[in-house]
Amino acid sequence: MSQNPALPDTAEAASGTAAPTASTSPPAPTAPIDLVVRGGTVVEATWQGPADLFVAGGVVQAVVAPGTAVPAGGEGARVIDATGLLVMPGGVDPHCHVGFTSGEFTSLDDYRECTTAAVFGGTTTIVDFAIPRPGQAPLAVAHAQRAKADQGLCDSALHASVVDWDDTVPDQLRQLVGEGIVTVKMFTTYRGESMADADTILRTMQVLNDEGGMVVIHCESNPIIEEDQRKASERGEIDAGHMHTTRSHLAETAAVAEVLSIAETLGAPVYFVHQSTPEAIDLVADARRRGLSAYTESVAHHLVLDDSHYLGEHPERFVCCPPLRDRATVEALGGYLFNGEITTIGSDHCCYDTAQKLEHPDDVRIMPNGLPGVETRLPVIFSEYVSKKGLSPSRFVEVAATNPARVNGIYPQKGTLLPGSDADIVLWDAAAAWTVTTEGLHMATDYTPYEGLDVVGRPVTVIVRGAVVVENGELVDATPRGRHVPAHAVDLTAV
Repeated sequence: MSQNPALPDTAEAASGTAAPTASTSPPAPTAPIDLVVRGGTVVEATWQGPADLFVAGGVVQAVVAPGTAVPAGGEGARVIDATGLLVMPGGVDPHCHVGFTSGEFTSLDDYRECTTAAVFGGTTTIVDFAIPRPGQAPLAVAHAQRAKADQGLCDSALHASVVDWDDTVPDQLRQLVGEGIVTVKMFTTYRGESMADADTILRTMQVLNDEGGMVVIHCESNPIIEEDQRKASERGEIDAGHMHTTRSHLAETAAVAEVLSIAETLGAPVYFVHQSTPEAIDLVADARRRGLSAYTESVAHHLVLDDSHYLGEHPERFVCCPPLRDRATVEALGGYLFNGEITTIGSDHCCYDTAQKLEHPDDVRIMPNGLPGVETRLPVIFSEYVSKKGLSPSRFVEVAATNPARVNGIYPQKGTLLPGSDADIVLWDAAAAWTVTTEGLHMATDYTPYEGLDVVGRPVTVIVRGAVVVENGELVDATPRGRHVPAHAVDLTAV
């Protein structure tokens, strides 16, 4: 990929197909320019190079050659100097759990707290989940969760969820899609709580496929997991220190294979969350080569951390599903970032604290599963893969912002700096060296799984729909401007 192309022509680039051409006379803006980002290197999923941004009314108006004069009427625009910085679309986190209840535990953050942490980490849109408890209706739960969006410092979209099938579910799904909630989370595990059987998965896929939606699925085979856990319990190894032995690689691949078979039977798209093994990703990649719209999400902790943390002082802090894998698996998983088989990177943010984790440290079957990560997702991946391993900044933008927006039906409003997109802009200092500490973060918990990790690269200024929210690493605008972003029918042709 060229690192210094000419700029994309404003009109043609909106299609994503035009060859870049220089533009020193951008089209007339729809409103007076009120914000200019000058002197940086703009990074998109398909190109990067020196460029300035013109913003009006919270929307990107033009990507122009450096030094281009502001059109008449914009003489009073605020100018942000991005010299020496990367200018990227705000991150889109496709996998966040805000105030999530599982078993007896509820994660500790609300929308304001979660999105505050998100913007400090360079994320300007989160995709949350509305997961019914037994007996709750998917539509009602989605409406209740969607109503919280205006508490946030940034925008949010939403995955609905189906657990049990009845005659009302098809109409609920159609109404959800009509309201812009087009992705539906399902689980193949957690019997008696959120697990859906194969018939329910098939029927949900069938309705969504007809309506332009998509199933988003957590794939671990529940029978295999229960057998793994039974054997671990008999050995006296069901505690947090043995978490990695209680949910095998095979549990993941077996469930992925079954769900792919259902999707392929229907010709329905499917998106697999937090895939943690190369074998699971290979199954999805093979299906995609056969023509199925099938996509892989990995999450930051599976790409960076390994199962040695279960042998440390606080193994409970690293209990998540799927569990952290061995170092060889982590290294192999990272290779899929470079070959294109990982579609998106999420955080799978679950903001529990140590006290919650320690309520049942001797039984991972009932302790809360999940790690806090909405703030660390992008800095840690940028450091470990862009700074240290040579992943291109454009590929980073692709998996961290553009593809998450595409597969969730919110592109090009989100995930790009194309003219007409929301002015969600993050200025990155690619050379900034710092160390992750709990005290230096903003998540509503008392720990981070990356405590003490040395990192290179971080967001320094974050703009949400044209408003500067974080500047030089400080929160300068705590206005709760968040809004729910309705999704359109999922178009996966460009992913």
